Amino acid sequence: MSLWQDLEKLKACTWVELSHPLNNQSPYWGGIPDGSVELCRTVFDYDEEMLSCRIHTYKFPGQFGTHVDFPCHFTPDHLSSQAFGGKQMAMPLVVIDLTSKIAANGPDTAIEVEDILAWEAEHGRIPQGAFVALRTDWYKRWPDNDALNNFDEEGGEHCPGWSIPALEFLYEQRGIAMNGHETFDTDASYLAVEADDLAAERWVLDHGHLQVEVMCNLDKVPATGAIIFVMWPRIEDATGMPVRAVAVFEE
Repeated sequence: MSLWQDLEKLKACTWVELSHPLNNQSPYWGGIPDGSVELCRTVFDYDEEMLSCRIHTYKFPGQFGTHVDFPCHFTPDHLSSQAFGGKQMAMPLVVIDLTSKIAANGPDTAIEVEDILAWEAEHGRIPQGAFVALRTDWYKRWPDNDALNNFDEEGGEHCPGWSIPALEFLYEQRGIAMNGHETFDTDASYLAVEADDLAAERWVLDHGHLQVEVMCNLDKVPATGAIIFVMWPRIEDATGMPVRAVAVFEE
């Protein structure tokens, strides 16, 4: 059976970019050493003898820009990049909007199970195998690193994010395939401070799941009905890798 007609239907849909553009000034996690990013370094140029072409090299951390984290990111001997193939790169997309709760309670806000149940009461049960993205509109702070971290006067971070009970519910009760968010970290900042650890991120990865961080444009995607494609380079033993993520949906 040919899928060509299905492809033509997809091409006629709306496509939304969910990945940030990257350059040598793009922000990244402060613990990564300086000098870890060098994009588009020319190693062969148009005026070289015999063959006129330009070749670049690219140096970047795996956790750079919009990126996927593999389970081995936090724990040795857990699954790395080669354990996941093409079938893991296409999923139904669910977008849970947390912006009203953040507006009411401030940036130190976490999504809880009751927020998910309220979302389901309006939109229906989250399907098994879904990618669940947490919309906070935090992406609008890109590429201002200080704004993304939302530092206070003492250098503490104040960012919204996930709670462990919410993630446990989604993976164990709804059987989702992947979660994503717009911030640098999975955890709501205040929960990370209380735990003295990125405990929510550790839970996701230690249970063999994947997540995508530093997403964008989730406000341009419907709550249900879209498909997300998350593509990364096929580099073995990677703990993380920048991704090209796009959403496709019918208006």
